[in-house]
Amino acid sequence: MKKIYLVRHGESNGNASGVYQNADTPLTEKGRAQAEFIASRCEKFAIDFIVSSSMKRAVETAAIVNKKLNKLSEISDLFVERRRPKAQMGLHKGSPKALEIDKVLIENFVKLEARFSDEENFEDLRKRAGEALEYLKNRTEENILVITHGFFLRMIMARAVFDDKLVGEDCNRIIRKFHTANTGLSVLGYDEYRQDSPWWLWVWNDHAHLG
Repeated sequence: MKKIYLVRHGESNGNASGVYQNADTPLTEKGRAQAEFIASRCEKFAIDFIVSSSMKRAVETAAIVNKKLNKLSEISDLFVERRRPKAQMGLHKGSPKALEIDKVLIENFVKLEARFSDEENFEDLRKRAGEALEYLKNRTEENILVITHGFFLRMIMARAVFDDKLVGEDCNRIIRKFHTANTGLSVLGYDEYRQDSPWWLWVWNDHAHLG
């Protein structure tokens, strides 16, 4: 049976400032400390392989973790954060313009093929989450550590739970009610012999290592 250890990256400059961030946003000092904490915790697991989002905050987190684990690793665009509209980048999340765009994004999320501008919509994300799970399923390693992002981690979880039956309404409930902490740990199990429901959730957002 396969175990997938999903970790959200450490705190980034964008997280700390409350600004919508691009791919090049680095970790804060606190974020680097968080990565050290989760690295120490991951030493207790039988990790065989590490895959990280290609965004800087995830790559930096993975590098700190793998300095302790010294495992085979890979960087993949499959695990990057949800692509938001360019119009939101650099805006404070509480600003009127950002909130106005967010309102449209939330409304569109449950509408088939609806899109504000150049962002990933529900169908895009559902497809990518499915591809990410397929990638993890097909890896030969039994224990895989994934360094990813808060929103996309929840997309992976929603797709694992609902599989091809995932629709916008169900996904939206998980996105809005399941929260993630920086370096929070979630664990998915995969059993190929359970054809009706091969994926299941073991752990959600455990961040006891942060105190």
